[in-house]
Amino acid sequence: MLHNKSEVRNHIINFINFVEIQFHTKIKVIRTDNGPEFSIHDFFASKGITHQNPCVETPQQNGIVERKHQHILNVTCALHFQANLLSLFWEFVVNHATF
Repeated sequence: MLHNKSEVRNHIINFINFVEIQFHTKIKVIRTDNGPEFSIHDFFASKGITHQNPCVETPQQNGIVERKHQHILNVTCALHFQANLLSLFWEFVVNHATF
């Protein structure tokens, strides 16, 4: 789980390196929203990765991601409510819902 948006850069770099080493393949395209935490164009260019951004204020262009995110949150809320857990366990419930 990310606790700050400043952690995004390291996680993306680690993920790309993981994919290249484990699966012996190159990532060709990454599509992100227009968040400033994803502006690591120099790294993407060095790896030959095309970075795509949707138009501003158009979440419908990220339809699949938006629906999956909503589904994960719905499952998480249901599990959290049924288990009657404290808020500090939210991270564990999200991990369980995605697993």
